[in-house]
Amino acid sequence: MALLHAKTAAGRQEIDDRARRLPAALRSILLMVDGQRDDDVLRALLPGLRAPPDALEQLAAQGLIEKVGGTAAPTRPPALTEGRGQDPELYRILHDWMSASVRRHLGLKGYFMQLKIERCTDAAALEQLLPDMVAAIGKARSSALASRWLEETRQQLEPVAVS
Repeated sequence: MALLHAKTAAGRQEIDDRARRLPAALRSILLMVDGQRDDDVLRALLPGLRAPPDALEQLAAQGLIEKVGGTAAPTRPPALTEGRGQDPELYRILHDWMSASVRRHLGLKGYFMQLKIERCTDAAALEQLLPDMVAAIGKARSSALASRWLEETRQQLEPVAVS
């Protein structure tokens, strides 16, 4: 049974008002806590977001997240590129989407993110950059926008995964 975490009312309030002035890495992890991602998935995001290894414990100690139980579901959701990381069409869609998002949401601040995107040679490598992209959009614009962007990214790839 996988351990799940969800935002508390205080956690949702922090997303809205930023009253606690959380470090960017902790805020990014707080954004990713949704009651659906299990402990293993959230902990796998920590290095990409440059969050401390005890980020979940820090958020729980501040009353921003709580354990909500578990599920018998697989401990990791399927990757966006599951089994298709080498698919050139999937790579093209994800590359174009991420590049356009850098221009739209990050502007000149996204220069180094664009360099990282250009270094990727397949869709699986681009998928590994998603936590960095979410963190960058959250820092440059807003956490809410970063969350919406990640959901839109998933929606962009759904038709490709079905075909």
